[in-house]
Amino acid sequence: MKPTGNTILITGGGSGIGRGLAEAFHKLGNKVIIAGRRKQVLDETTAANPGISSIQLNIEDPADIRKVAAQLAKDHPTLNVVIHNAGIMRPENLLDASGSVTDAEAIITTNLLGPIRLTTALLPQLQKQPQATIMTVSSGLAFIPMAITPTYCATKAAIHSWSQSLRYQLKSTDVEVVELAPPYVQTELMGSAQAADPRAMPLNDYLNEVIEIIKTQPNATEILVERVKPLRFAEHSGTEKYAAFFKQFNDAMNAH
Repeated sequence: MKPTGNTILITGGGSGIGRGLAEAFHKLGNKVIIAGRRKQVLDETTAANPGISSIQLNIEDPADIRKVAAQLAKDHPTLNVVIHNAGIMRPENLLDASGSVTDAEAIITTNLLGPIRLTTALLPQLQKQPQATIMTVSSGLAFIPMAITPTYCATKAAIHSWSQSLRYQLKSTDVEVVELAPPYVQTELMGSAQAADPRAMPLNDYLNEVIEIIKTQPNATEILVERVKPLRFAEHSGTEKYAAFFKQFNDAMNAH
């Protein structure tokens, strides 16, 4: 992915990593459009960053995805990058006697079906560009699941797998597929406590490292900061060590 000269759509671009990426790419000279369902958050971001534009998008609604894709084709014909950043993460108790799967269904719809539907809707426009990028956002938890958020981790593992297949199917086109796999970062994905958690990577540090990778490794298919590599490559150490790391990791998360 080239670091400048793009027209970029970022879902979930009004807060957290999405807003950070929007601001960073805007400063590099890209045209940036942020999308999300909360108008107030979008307006706050565009007001603080003149030149960034926004569009409301309900990533859970297939009809709205198609409508927004058509609007983008009309308003931003040079759109050549989509960053699938929108996501939700909720703890789930799989022993809950109520048997409710409401959270699980919402997580799958937003984190997995959302990127699949939006990619399908935008692909005709992306294929018209001389060079285009689809950036999916998985997680270090795609490779070492955190057991208290089972469906979230499953959707991120699915995004990793889907990205590989999409990359292979698009290999004869001018559309590349890049996967961004963040570690635990200081955002409000799991509430305000996460934003101040000293165990999480400071957001600015994460963004700076990501942008540096994009600038210096333009052909990278996975964007991995150093802090996510122990999770990403945990399986490389063998089944026994992986199992021990999985237990140690989840025991530590449950202790807090």
